[in-house]
Amino acid sequence: MAPKGKIGTKGKKQIHEENEATLKFYTRVILGANFLFLFALVVYIGSYRSMAAMAKPAFAGDGSLLDGGIDLNMEQGMAEHLKDAILLTAIVQVLSTLSPYFWYFWLLAPARALQLLWMNFLGPWFSAESSVSQEEINEKKQRRQERRQMKRF
Repeated sequence: MAPKGKIGTKGKKQIHEENEATLKFYTRVILGANFLFLFALVVYIGSYRSMAAMAKPAFAGDGSLLDGGIDLNMEQGMAEHLKDAILLTAIVQVLSTLSPYFWYFWLLAPARALQLLWMNFLGPWFSAESSVSQEEINEKKQRRQERRQMKRF
């Protein structure tokens, strides 16, 4: 059922303010989407250039191959992590066409980096016993044994 009476009209000032708010909102949407695209582009270019630099061959003066570069298909190498970053970025971009929440999968990359940092550097460093304390313990044991021997004689 249609409402009775006259439909309310907007004043020029109200229309102007609403138009500015709408334009501001869509500017933010455009900038946000392009920021994510630019971030993906930086990941692609940075990872690819790093792999290209690692795989760069070295040639002798006569044109013979001296060094073929680092094996990009080596397991547990830096290239493996760069390839993972490229694949993760591509998957996130494709899935983000379905839902913007798929951009959160990009948080897997820093989570994996923190895991590797802990497993390879921080964990062993925190769990390792200091050699100084071991030396002190050994010196104390040696002094005790010497004292015991001196008492026996």
